[in-house]
Amino acid sequence: MVPTIRDVAQRAGVSISTVSRVLNNSAAVDEAKRQRVQEAAKALGYSPNPAALSLLGQSTGGIGVLLPYIAGDFFSEFLHGIDRLTSDNGYFLVVSSSHRNVKEFRAVIQGLNRRVDGLIVMSTEVPAQTVCGWLPPNLPIVFVNTEVDRDDIEAVNFDNRGGAYRLTEHLLEQGHRRIGFVKGPDASCDADDRLEGFRAALRDHGVEPNPALEVAGDFTLEAGQSAVPAFLALDPRPTAIFAANDLSAYGVVSALRDAGLDVPGDVAVAGFDDIQLSRFSSPTLTTVHAPVREMGQSAIERLLAQIKGAGGRDREAVTLDTEVVVRESTAS
Repeated sequence: MVPTIRDVAQRAGVSISTVSRVLNNSAAVDEAKRQRVQEAAKALGYSPNPAALSLLGQSTGGIGVLLPYIAGDFFSEFLHGIDRLTSDNGYFLVVSSSHRNVKEFRAVIQGLNRRVDGLIVMSTEVPAQTVCGWLPPNLPIVFVNTEVDRDDIEAVNFDNRGGAYRLTEHLLEQGHRRIGFVKGPDASCDADDRLEGFRAALRDHGVEPNPALEVAGDFTLEAGQSAVPAFLALDPRPTAIFAANDLSAYGVVSALRDAGLDVPGDVAVAGFDDIQLSRFSSPTLTTVHAPVREMGQSAIERLLAQIKGAGGRDREAVTLDTEVVVRESTAS
């Protein structure tokens, strides 16, 4: 059984309030009582509840991280960027996910904020200013890959729109004019930005976006697989397919092969994110390199500066560059 403050008080022969004063260092306590309390807490292995420490304005030692999902190369790479600097500064990570569900997101973030000293939040469905309204105004927080409309909110994003624009340009430069697009989740700012970049590049090169060439998706392998029959039913079918993330692109490649088509001989395929598998898949995947690890590193640096009260810092939203990486899946 986990020891409680009552257990410490009984072992030390003092009141619960005395234990609280000793552990929180909130008032003067007789030295003999202080020593008994400290020895009792050590013997029992007792440590105060992080939520209680937070309410008392003391450090919990925790950094909260809220992501849409935890599984997958994208999120693993992001956490890798955060992990080392967190531990090097004497903190530990408390990681949770929202499953892209707004109700679940709000419940999780309001629970996390009482247990940690600061938050890193990836909120693709809810704008940063809305999230801030659900939290104490003095809570250190840095947003990543999140829509930000206020100058006083600190955020680290990467250029989703620009990356999608440049990859679409690459396909157009190879002579493709009928390009299919597998979309990301509805009401997701990163997915919306990638779709917007795709459409803008088409228009700027004299190609009107065609709704029949845009198929719903949700950033999953299955979404890519499910999109292919709709593309193949078109006459003429697309000569290239751009999936809104790499995982969906793998699904597209798999379904095209099942249909007896060659990639890139019959249909070129591209993705977005440049997760590790993209360099080793067959064919290797043309994609947009998103600096996910660097985004994590920048976010934790900024959050630690907030927690430590670094003076002279302006909170700002920064956007990291993305880069097209051309590989075998779009080779002409």
